[in-house]
Amino acid sequence: MSRLRNISILLALSINFGFAQETPCKCCSVEYHQFDFWIGEWDVFNPKGVLVGTNKIETIQDSCGLKENWKGQKGGSGTSYNFYDRKTERWNQLWLDNNGGNLQLTGKFSDGSMVLESRELYSEKKKTAYRERITWTGNADGTVRQHWQRTTDDGKTWATVFDGLYKRKQK
Repeated sequence: MSRLRNISILLALSINFGFAQETPCKCCSVEYHQFDFWIGEWDVFNPKGVLVGTNKIETIQDSCGLKENWKGQKGGSGTSYNFYDRKTERWNQLWLDNNGGNLQLTGKFSDGSMVLESRELYSEKKKTAYRERITWTGNADGTVRQHWQRTTDDGKTWATVFDGLYKRKQK
C-alpha cells in the first residue's frame, strides 16, 4: 500500500513539475519591460524644483502591466494602467483622474523614451481638435522626466502641458 502511495505522490509531483516547465512566461520578452524604468515610488517636481505631487508605479498581472497612482499637491489624483499589446506591438495607457478626466494613449519605446500619444480629440467647449503626447525618459541619475504636450495644429507645433522630474522617494 505504501509503495502505491509513493508512486502516486511521485506521479503527481512529476505531472505538476512538468506543467510548470511547460507554462511559458507570458510577459518575459524585452518589450514588456521597456517601461520598467518608471517603476517605483516618486516625488515629482516642476522645472522650478517645486514638489507638485507623488506617484507610485508598480507591476501588475505577473509583470504584464504597470499601475500608476498619482496624488497632486493640490488634491488631484489619478490612476493609469499601462501595458504592451503584443498583437499591435504598441504600448497603451488608460488614465482616469478624480476630476472626470481621462486619456487613452498608445505608442512605442524609442531612443530611450516611452512616447505615447492620443488619437485626435475634440473639445466642445473650445470648439477645437487636439492631440496629447506624453514622453517619459529615464535619466542616467535614476530620475525620470515626464513631458506632456498638446497640439491643436495636427502636430506642427506642441505646447507643454506638464513637465515633471521624478525623483525616487527617500526611505
